[in-house]
Amino acid sequence: MLGIREVIFLEGEDGMLEPTLALRRELTRVIRRFRPDAVVCGDPTVRFYGNRYLNHPDHRVAADVALDAVFPSAETRFIFPELLDEGLAPHHVGAVWLFGSERAETFVDVSATLDAKVVALREHRSQMGDWDPGPMIRGWAREQGARRRLRAAESFLRMVLDD
Repeated sequence: MLGIREVIFLEGEDGMLEPTLALRRELTRVIRRFRPDAVVCGDPTVRFYGNRYLNHPDHRVAADVALDAVFPSAETRFIFPELLDEGLAPHHVGAVWLFGSERAETFVDVSATLDAKVVALREHRSQMGDWDPGPMIRGWAREQGARRRLRAAESFLRMVLDD
């Protein structure tokens, strides 16, 4: 739907993710393999969204482990040295974009792509079933956009990591 050429599934069971060294090793392996300039993940420090929603424990774990994989694991050759034997040299990620952060300071106008986002999300049938997430997603985008006088936006805490 979005033209993505490759998706990597780490095979964790929904709702059961734990912050293990094995998971951090796998994410470090992916970062060293693809060598991204930036990584996008949730903000692991957010447990509550306002007073009406609790962040999922597995979402917090995924974000926390992703950040640990970015630093120090991906760029430190002495962490997971077995990855060196696989030909995966250390890699420095230049930026991290944390979504869902209460400290967001970067706002991206998504008004032109919001409909495609909703259609793509509906394709995630194992999670969505017959439910239409459109009203919720559009509402969130309007809320975030209003903070910067945009029709629809996604907000991030953007961290630029020194080399």
